Amino acid sequence: MRQKLARVLGGVAISALVISGAAACKADSGTEGGGDKAACDLKIGFFGPLTGDAAGLGIHMRNGTKLAIDQYNKDNADCKVNLAEYDSQGDPAKAPALAQQAVGDTKVVGIIGPAFSGESEVADPIFDEAGLPIITPSATRPSLSTKNWKIFHRGVGNDTSQGPAAGRYIKNVMKAEKVYVVDDQSAYGAGLVDEVKKVLGAVAGEDKVQVKQTNFSAVVTKIVGSGATVLFFGGYYTEAGLLLKQLKGAGWKGTMVAGDGVNDANFIKVAGQQVAEGTVLTCPCAPATAAKGTFVTDYKSAFENAEPGTYADVSYDITKIFLEGIKSGKSTRADLLAFVKSYNKAGTATGVTYKFEPNGELDPAQVLVWAFKVNAGQVVPDIEIPKA
Repeated sequence: MRQKLARVLGGVAISALVISGAAACKADSGTEGGGDKAACDLKIGFFGPLTGDAAGLGIHMRNGTKLAIDQYNKDNADCKVNLAEYDSQGDPAKAPALAQQAVGDTKVVGIIGPAFSGESEVADPIFDEAGLPIITPSATRPSLSTKNWKIFHRGVGNDTSQGPAAGRYIKNVMKAEKVYVVDDQSAYGAGLVDEVKKVLGAVAGEDKVQVKQTNFSAVVTKIVGSGATVLFFGGYYTEAGLLLKQLKGAGWKGTMVAGDGVNDANFIKVAGQQVAEGTVLTCPCAPATAAKGTFVTDYKSAFENAEPGTYADVSYDITKIFLEGIKSGKSTRADLLAFVKSYNKAGTATGVTYKFEPNGELDPAQVLVWAFKVNAGQVVPDIEIPKA
């Protein structure tokens, strides 16, 4: 009798261990519905350029995401979230394979990015099919929110805010009478120029260049010959820096104005400090170096005293949206997507209230555009450009 009872009790104990072990695995797997406890070892991905010509922009955004995750893990050491990096080099040709890699990892429950519009156009359909929620800190092409992607969210204003604001700055602040426009034929650059032209109306001339182009002699001749005093460039900082260097070398005395794709300290390195001086750069964001709370101090402490670059603060805040959802028990992509869609709180670094429209756009009331200037070898804030 005693032996039989022992066998029964032993069987119950083993069953209890099996059931509790399965429950523990289930709680941490990230494949079941959200509950009261945060799932552990989930991943948030950063998707953008970490090497290559546009890495200067991507690294600051990745750093903002990393800072948010590192701080979260310090406070939740028993249930951490990991960072997965997807280095696109800003190249749309590399984006589909990276997106497939991300969706294939069931631990990845949210993506910060893609950083650029061109890579977004080819990666976002893959994320959408997998139901993997994304918040981009910087891809500003307006058409991205018109594709009916249920996973798409944008943490800044799009180019229908930035482009017209840049146009108003050129027209009302600079009072330029002759403006030449050039774009790099990327999804981002071409779209931004289109929006600027809507405000400027007739321009002194327009042309196109290519990403990775290094010789701009033909377009330089056209710009100088046009008599334009302002050049608006739609593209990224490497081509912008090389083009401006060759323009100034040809004796052009005008001012370049460009968008957020050029708003990076690496632009000054490419063009040279003297050449870059006075360049105006716009961004649908406030200065990251003037972010709220302890963000700037924390960023500099974490990254060898580096100043936070464009969109570092935005990346930090939108990463914290995902982290808040995970902390509250949203352990699946579907649950986290629903959490993001219903989110309505101010970011601690930007002060922006992150509330998304049904198409994923940031609430228009939260959108602002700043102009920056290159002054004494640094990109410094100029003015917040008034809305029309």
